[in-house]
Amino acid sequence: MRRRVFISLLGGAAAWPLAARAQQPAATVIGYLDSGPSDFEVFPGRHAAFRQGLSDAGFVLGRNLAIEYRWAEAHNERLAGLADELVRRPVAAIYANGVGAALAAKAATRTIPIVFVTGGDPVQLGLVASFNRPGGNLTGFAQLGNVLLPKQLEMLHELVPGADTVAFLINPDNPNSQPDAKNLEAAAAVTGQKILTARASAAGDIDAAFALIGRRRAGALLVQTDPLFNNRRDQIAALALRHAVPAMASYREFPQAGGLVSYGTDSEDNRRQQGNYVARVLKGEKPADLPVVQTSKLEFVINLTTAKAIDLVVPPLLTARADRVIE
Repeated sequence: MRRRVFISLLGGAAAWPLAARAQQPAATVIGYLDSGPSDFEVFPGRHAAFRQGLSDAGFVLGRNLAIEYRWAEAHNERLAGLADELVRRPVAAIYANGVGAALAAKAATRTIPIVFVTGGDPVQLGLVASFNRPGGNLTGFAQLGNVLLPKQLEMLHELVPGADTVAFLINPDNPNSQPDAKNLEAAAAVTGQKILTARASAAGDIDAAFALIGRRRAGALLVQTDPLFNNRRDQIAALALRHAVPAMASYREFPQAGGLVSYGTDSEDNRRQQGNYVARVLKGEKPADLPVVQTSKLEFVINLTTAKAIDLVVPPLLTARADRVIE
């Protein structure tokens, strides 16, 4: 009799953890749709900051949060199918990084909340009705990508005053390419410079773009913010060095990879804020009522080792203004 009681008690004890697990609420699942390659490989710091923003608001990966990742690997034609997969999953919210991802997510659902990130004007792109009152199921972040182009051109002119022609490396498949090019052309008219547009829609096109830049003797280079170029920053920095072209991009990882200079938003700080915005949506706030955030924290990074390698003398005042100097 005692043996049967002992076995019964033991069986009940073994069941306690199972019962406790059964009572735990299921993890909230969000979709992560990205136009580019995996952040884990390309921008690990950015993705850690995104998770931190969620964690700060109480959503901890592996505890009460799960993330379904979909990476387009810079192939925008894949985004529609990837967005549809997340909607069918279904997920509680979608984080859409990149204008292509944002447009694909919007086309896939009118009900699931979407927090987007884009370098272009989200109103002009048709993502939201206005910055203050987005309407619909989307809100997000405008990264000032095309807004910064005139300032980037001005800084390049200060860095390389003799550059009459500035090359602009763009991905024609990026929906921001046309407005970006027009914006830069308008800025160049003010400085009296000419813009040489060099196009690359795949990694194999980048070498040909630099061959054009070399033939046309461009004195400096601006790199469009695009998933393809973000992923191929090592290649672009190496080609710029080989052609001795002073090159600027919008993200700090470019000079860290050997490029000359970057001027743009603080990507890791932005990702933390974006994670927090996703958490606010998960807690019940409506995207229609959450204003689109225009990121304002900017950083200027310069690689003096690269400047020396291409025989470029950087004005001391410009170096003094840098937030980070790589030597």
